[in-house]
Amino acid sequence: MDGAARISDDGAMAETGMKAAAPAAPALARRLGLFDAVMLVMGGIIGAGIFINPYVVAQRVHTPALILGAWAAGGVVALLGAFAYAELAQHLPTVGGQYAYLREAFHPAVAFVYGWALLLVIQTGGMAAVAVTFGHYVRVLAGGGPSAGELAALALAGLTAINCLGVRGGSNVQSALMLLKLAAIAGLVAAGAWLLPAAGTTAAAQAYAAAGPGASWLDFGAAMTAVLFAYGGWQTATFLAGEMREPRRDLPRGLVLGVLGVVAVYLAVNAVTLRALGPAGLAHAPAPAAAVMRRALGRTGEVWIAAGIALSALGFLSQSMLTAPRVYFAMASDGLFFRALAGVNRRTRAPMAAILLQGAWAIVIAASGHYAQILNYVVATDFVFFGLTAASIFILRRRLRREGKRLNEIISARMPGHPWTTLAFIAACWSVVLATLVRYPRNSALGWAIDLAGIPIYLLWKRKARLSRKR
Repeated sequence: MDGAARISDDGAMAETGMKAAAPAAPALARRLGLFDAVMLVMGGIIGAGIFINPYVVAQRVHTPALILGAWAAGGVVALLGAFAYAELAQHLPTVGGQYAYLREAFHPAVAFVYGWALLLVIQTGGMAAVAVTFGHYVRVLAGGGPSAGELAALALAGLTAINCLGVRGGSNVQSALMLLKLAAIAGLVAAGAWLLPAAGTTAAAQAYAAAGPGASWLDFGAAMTAVLFAYGGWQTATFLAGEMREPRRDLPRGLVLGVLGVVAVYLAVNAVTLRALGPAGLAHAPAPAAAVMRRALGRTGEVWIAAGIALSALGFLSQSMLTAPRVYFAMASDGLFFRALAGVNRRTRAPMAAILLQGAWAIVIAASGHYAQILNYVVATDFVFFGLTAASIFILRRRLRREGKRLNEIISARMPGHPWTTLAFIAACWSVVLATLVRYPRNSALGWAIDLAGIPIYLLWKRKARLSRKR
């Protein structure tokens, strides 16, 4: 790719086909450490859903043991995913993370389709929906004001501007919002544990526990689908590997520590909502966190939880705006997307064009009001790539053996229990895909159609890059 930017192994930018006297292109800045990695992982997983989602699981399984068991099992699967991505991060500590793993293990076309789906469906649809959620709760706190859509657009535009100023500033904002989010969750846990009595075992609660097939494997599997979706998001931290000071050391640690932190948070929230509301009350409370805080603190509790949800939503948006553009940057650096997206601003050392693309497209989707339909396609798409990415471990390990290299000399953060744990994680991911296909066949088909539409687009970009090299 003559004259085009590429990504070196250490994530820096290099120029090819240029005269020796040409000034060096600005490089991505390595300014992030272990704390940033942990905050990125937790921020990518914890959104506004944890204040709402517990009731979905309680509707499918009817006893405290099964409800908490589902969240604990989901945490185990998420931790397996963190270990898998930790090994891959040491194989390829470069910008783009998951995109790079798929490119090197399978084919650039597979990586391109992932980036294509990330932009059109996975990341942008989620960002638009969460931005509107943020706008809604700001209106609740303010008692009116601009519409939720307008507030969503303002939030997205503001975070876009912040991240254009550089990775350090964007990471600082995201870390601050993550800590505020954890403070709000700590308030919820404290209120549920100390200010409310435990829910009694009423006749209605006993009837609920015994009603329906609440303990069947099918119902537990349905609960697990919701739980695994709630645990998704740790992978986005890998997109910033090219801007970490020690990616081979800090990114694997950040992945594992961040997921462990999220497991602790999720179990604590579910334990206190179960204690305060009981399984039956939890299953009939679409906003369980609000119900707990209302009982504990009245109107003050409602304001607290509305602020917590708004902060949580804003923190997720900040993390998404910081991480996802690095994938589009990597695609462009490979010659597979608009060349301008591979540019790095000389002053801020940020991929400004890629960030502006993500921000503008998220605003368009939020303003269109079609984000709910887009979210329906996310599960079938996202979990396919989770499974494929974990399968990359088999390919990259085999490649090292063919090259005569010893794994323990290169990779210290190896997947424990491989190959069985890796296969278990892949099976869990693809079970979610299968369950989604059975339950929502039309949405799943549309999601995969969007993915497959990326193949001819990839071929067009590949042809364009080939023609550019011939000139």
